[in-house]
Amino acid sequence: MKKIINDPSTVVEESLAGLAAAHADLLRVEFDPTFVVRTDAPRPGKVGVVSGGGSGHEPLHGGFVGRGMLDAACPGPVFTSPTPDPILAATRAVDGGAGVLHIVKNYTGDVLNFETAAELAAAEDITVEAVVIDDDVAVKDSLYTAGRRGVGGTVLAEKIVGAAAERGDDLTSVAALCRRVNAHVRSMGMALTSCTVPHAGKPTFELGEQEMEIGIGIHGEPGRERLPLEPADAIVDRLLSPVVADLPFGSGDGVLLFVNGMGGTPLMELYLAYGHAEKLLAAQGIRVERRLVGNYITSLEMQGMSITLLKLDEEMVELWDAPVHTPALRWGV
Repeated sequence: MKKIINDPSTVVEESLAGLAAAHADLLRVEFDPTFVVRTDAPRPGKVGVVSGGGSGHEPLHGGFVGRGMLDAACPGPVFTSPTPDPILAATRAVDGGAGVLHIVKNYTGDVLNFETAAELAAAEDITVEAVVIDDDVAVKDSLYTAGRRGVGGTVLAEKIVGAAAERGDDLTSVAALCRRVNAHVRSMGMALTSCTVPHAGKPTFELGEQEMEIGIGIHGEPGRERLPLEPADAIVDRLLSPVVADLPFGSGDGVLLFVNGMGGTPLMELYLAYGHAEKLLAAQGIRVERRLVGNYITSLEMQGMSITLLKLDEEMVELWDAPVHTPALRWGV
């Protein structure tokens, strides 16, 4: 596997240095311990919003640091949770006296390390609330989790909750909103190829030329089933049907439809999939009121995609539409 890197042992640090250089107006990167933080943090009286997890899922999470979204992000090694030290340092850096919300994807290492950091922050009189995102309908448990995995719904939660914190909502309200988003969002993904972790130097798993994995996780965890490759419309059907059935979504619901690339899928293919997904939803009386298409929570260079549905209410729509200015998302500014 060819990669544009220097040394696998320094790829995360060098990438973060590049992120900071490219977006110095929005964020800075602190090292030892390592975290990404808004240039204007801390904001007095504003709830700080912090997320993080293993690297390799870019632009998640560092690419979502900025106005109207995250105040800080903690990138661990590739596919490995950050330790409590950088999470605590990021929490301190964004504490403006109104408390801090941790948005945590449901992976065992992330959950445990964010819990430890929150306990350490409490000992310093920093009030922390945490919400665990577990939107993946594919499997109940995986190599990395107890319960459902946190995947594409994380991006939507970070945007909506970040907007609420930006407008001045208090910590209790921001945390309650995050739980509401998580309760109303569902996702499922698939893969055509594996990805290659830089220090491993070989694919995480093998898929035949005419095979696909349905229900794959963002670290290459096994999905529901391995099947012969099908046309795009059939793949969308396989992903969307269990997503719709799980909440369940129904006629009259207004939703945000998010078609996400896993890192190696062309936008041409993602838009093709989006078009069919919207038609399927319309046939069931489900209105797509907002949409997002692109590579936002990836798995290095994996070819594949995920589909996420969020059942919207008026407040979520207002907050989704609110201005955002980060390296990966920008509108209204």
